[in-house]
Amino acid sequence: MYNDEHNLYNYTYRRDGSELSHQRESVRPDGQTGPQGPELEVKPVKKNRLGLKIVVLALVCALLGGAAGGGAVWAATRYGGGGNESEISVSSRPVTQVALRNVDGKTAMSDAEVYAANVNSVVSIRTSATAGYNFFGQPVQSASAGSGFVLSKDGYILTNYHVVKGAETVTVTTYSGDEYNATYIGGEEDYDIAVIKVEAQDLQPVTLGDSGTLNVGDHVLAIGNPLGELTFSMSGGMVSCVDRAINVDGTPFNMIQTDTSINPGNSGGPLFNQYGEVVGIVSAKYSQSSSGTTVEGLGFAIPMNDVFSMVKDIMANGYVSNRAYLGITPQTMTENWAAQYHYDVDAGVFITYVEPDSAADKAGLKMGDVITKVDDTDVESVEDLNLAKKKYSAGDTATLEVYRPDGTVTVEITWGAAPKEDQTAQQQETQQYPGNRNDNSGGGNGGYYGNPFEDLFRYFYG
Repeated sequence: MYNDEHNLYNYTYRRDGSELSHQRESVRPDGQTGPQGPELEVKPVKKNRLGLKIVVLALVCALLGGAAGGGAVWAATRYGGGGNESEISVSSRPVTQVALRNVDGKTAMSDAEVYAANVNSVVSIRTSATAGYNFFGQPVQSASAGSGFVLSKDGYILTNYHVVKGAETVTVTTYSGDEYNATYIGGEEDYDIAVIKVEAQDLQPVTLGDSGTLNVGDHVLAIGNPLGELTFSMSGGMVSCVDRAINVDGTPFNMIQTDTSINPGNSGGPLFNQYGEVVGIVSAKYSQSSSGTTVEGLGFAIPMNDVFSMVKDIMANGYVSNRAYLGITPQTMTENWAAQYHYDVDAGVFITYVEPDSAADKAGLKMGDVITKVDDTDVESVEDLNLAKKKYSAGDTATLEVYRPDGTVTVEITWGAAPKEDQTAQQQETQQYPGNRNDNSGGGNGGYYGNPFEDLFRYFYG
């Protein structure tokens, strides 16, 4: 410290501040020693006090920062290294460059490689429609979001039927940010598939795989737009079950069950196997059981093998021309009906009408018959019959087990083709009764605008 603020050249190193004699001694004329007689007065240069204060403040801050840092190092040394200096190891590994591989169906790929190879083939889909009218008679617009994937370079795209059903406008956005207005080509509601098209060239199509090769435990991936906002997200999991029969809105489906994370907005997106091939169409998620129990990890996808021929048919004809068709008006058999008609069976499909010249008519089926089996599949309801029928195409043959009051018979049938006007009528009905989808599938963020009573009468086509 300074000993005397008026003497810039005298210092002390004592803690108590007392002086050490650092003054120059000399002999005075009277022979006594003492401070040398008049000295040259050294005046300090006047300094800018404000600048000095700033410098001092900066030094104080630096000292405090150093002290804090030193304390942190001391603490880390004390508690982390037993007195030795602690070191933090930082990896020098460079950023991994994901190889852009072609999907060949033979080479297993990492998750990152599957994403890189296919993200440009996945699209975001936004739709809008008139959902009704308000108190003043003004139309109320509704919007929904879903996913899809490119089938061909010239713009054919596959998605779920419920994503685009009843939509007045359909907008497609690619990973690169390009937007297109899409045209509805055709779809099949009972299989929840639809084909739309955009006017574009050189799009990147996916590679379709064989869903029949999937095994429980196989690794699968989904790319889509969960919540309609988290665009082009990928989630992964395993195949939990193959050929799982579930019921969505009264329609039976054969599904791939997976624990892959699926949320509203993922509907219509692709489900990939570990080779980067599309083996399913993400369609539904159960978030709550029929008893109200909250569940997790229950996602479903439509197997590609079940719909591949129909997709090609829609692309070529605008509708499914080879959908298996029986030509009856069915009704689920009940105990009340069995008691009323004195039948010995209380389960199956009761035929209330047979269309002339239909497959059922040609096979000899008649009103009052009860279908109890299709080949090796037991049939206890209309839903069971429709699920069994999905395994066949027009022209395929099957054996029906039929109960009649005078005995059980076996009937050989050749499935007919669903008439085009039947599908056209369904589409027109959909347009006339806009509404909102309300189920627990969670597979899409809206997109269902059907008649709420439609399911009660949907089976009249056979």
